[in-house]
Amino acid sequence: MPYTRRSFMRSLGITGGAGLALGAMSSIGLAPAVASTPRRFQAPAAGDLIGKVKGNHSVVILGGGPSGLCSAYELQKAGYKVTVLEARNRPGGRVWSIRNGTEETDLNGETQTCTFSEGHFYNLGATRIPQNHNTIDYCRELGVELQMFGNQNANTFVNYTGNKPLANQSITYRAAKADTYGYMSELLQKATNQGALDQVLSKEDKEALSSFLTDFGDLSSDGRYVGSSRRGHSAEPGAGLNFGTEIEPFGMSDVIQGGIGRAFSFEFGYDQAMTMMTPVGGMDRIYYKFQDAIGMDNIEFGAEVSGMKNVPEGVTVDYVVDGKTKSITADYAICTIPPHLIKRLNNNLPSDILLALDAAKPSSSGKLGIEYSRRWWETEDRIYGGASNTDRDISQIMFPYDHYNSDRGVVVAYYSSGKRQQAFESLTHRQRLAKAIAEGAEIHGDKYTRDISSSFSGSWRRTKYSESAWASWAGAGDSHGGMATPEYTKLLEPVDRIYFAGDHLSNAIAWQHGAFTSAQDVVTHLHQRVAQTA
Repeated sequence: MPYTRRSFMRSLGITGGAGLALGAMSSIGLAPAVASTPRRFQAPAAGDLIGKVKGNHSVVILGGGPSGLCSAYELQKAGYKVTVLEARNRPGGRVWSIRNGTEETDLNGETQTCTFSEGHFYNLGATRIPQNHNTIDYCRELGVELQMFGNQNANTFVNYTGNKPLANQSITYRAAKADTYGYMSELLQKATNQGALDQVLSKEDKEALSSFLTDFGDLSSDGRYVGSSRRGHSAEPGAGLNFGTEIEPFGMSDVIQGGIGRAFSFEFGYDQAMTMMTPVGGMDRIYYKFQDAIGMDNIEFGAEVSGMKNVPEGVTVDYVVDGKTKSITADYAICTIPPHLIKRLNNNLPSDILLALDAAKPSSSGKLGIEYSRRWWETEDRIYGGASNTDRDISQIMFPYDHYNSDRGVVVAYYSSGKRQQAFESLTHRQRLAKAIAEGAEIHGDKYTRDISSSFSGSWRRTKYSESAWASWAGAGDSHGGMATPEYTKLLEPVDRIYFAGDHLSNAIAWQHGAFTSAQDVVTHLHQRVAQTA
């Protein structure tokens, strides 16, 4: 019998396996083509230039934060001579972990010295890593050990001020979610049953929706939300006939007017999830690993850059170390200094570039860590990680993700930004601490005020060499990047031999991933430029 397409495919499957058969089916349109692998960054290699491009090639990198160190690390793979100039005496830039011995004098003139117990810390900068970010890839490549970061927790609280129903009450996330999703499901179920959606849903659609809502909202057989064990128990179930005591739900009107579900959309964010990742021992572990890989011979700490100019030989950078002025000239420069600080340098950048840099606006953000000598959040509230949310200036209280069941731990007593953070910026540390304790006690009670061993706070707007937590682009609306603005686009191109890099030139602003992707783009373009000089 002559072969049909079906019998041919069957034969291929017998002789070559399912993979061969599927490939053949794809090629003649009988099966979807196998999805292509997403394009990933291709690191430069020494072989790209050896025997093709004459001479050695040097790059001076301004800033030893994520973009700067990533740029240096990747360029070294292709044999470039790199020099990293960092004004601070540590790597990481705005990514900063606070532990015993950390000392900082802020722009208010106040000096703090951290006295946390050995092994305890908190991240004043970045603290969590989404699993889809390339930060994970660098942790793997550099050998940075990771652990889970509990981004949300059903036992933490929501507590909002005002005169609406349920205001100033500490309600567990699990109860707030159960009531919000329950009543939302009940209302949609009623609307469906009363024919309000008949113009958009078929009979089968309505049946499928009803089944989903019953499960999602934990509705009763007659379509009502009457509460359930999802809210938690005032007395936990035990053995035998001890069935526990479920907590009664709030009324529908109170839940709707009280807005206790206002923070739930946070968990739907692409870069936010129940479970995220973080390095063991602090986020700065990543940058000390970069430092080791790049080599201290190629990094100069305490180097405060004062000038940057394109010159006939390449780029000349002036800087000061221990009061002494130094200068370095390299073939190229990668500037990762925050955009609002670049204009302070002695430079010969064109006016349109200076205007573009001005469009990146500094933002406010800060944190305060409190070390408690008793982990009351675990022993009394059964809180292991996650955060309590509020509309007070503290915004949220983040609980430790390490040292579970030990005798002490560091709670992030506020992580605020924007106008809420501005309420803390001009305060002394003691004033910040007092305000944070007072507002935290309104959520977690009097225990929040006791057993405090030490504390440390920071505001990025008041931190030298940063003066901003991240950049926001004027005219970009709610975008997380600057792609809507001509200023953003202009800074993606080099100015002669000066390149700009940083999370502000990515679509992941305020994430390490953004800084890394920006560095990778610059490294790629610079390397291609050098390779084309052959």
